[in-house]
Amino acid sequence: MLLHIVARGRIGRSPEAELVDRYLKRVAWPSRVTELLDQGGRIPAIEGQTRIVLLDEKGETLGSTAFAERLGRWRDDGVRETRFMIGAADGFDDAEREQADLLFSFGRATWPHLLARAMLAEQLWRATSILANHPYHREG
Repeated sequence: MLLHIVARGRIGRSPEAELVDRYLKRVAWPSRVTELLDQGGRIPAIEGQTRIVLLDEKGETLGSTAFAERLGRWRDDGVRETRFMIGAADGFDDAEREQADLLFSFGRATWPHLLARAMLAEQLWRATSILANHPYHREG
């Protein structure tokens, strides 16, 4: 399953970009990052078996194991792509939220978009590691 991060704005050459690259290189699944330079507009059209995850302050706060389990279920159900959307500064509107398969939050704090990308890339690496049965120190 392709793990596809779609984010508004440009990350450029920055420490955050290096973190995103570092974590995505560790992910054993195909992954890609697309930057949308237009700050407006809608969620890009989806094709076939795609799940949409919006990073949204109103979303669920999933632990790493629960997040991994969700990705694993989608993979096992034949989903071809999971598209993780990071919106503009104002986030997503209600119509966009209704289109999503999951609203996902990193908690109630506000995070800079560049850090949100790095945090998401790290969680994708962690989730795929958990699904590959690598030991996870938080399991009890």
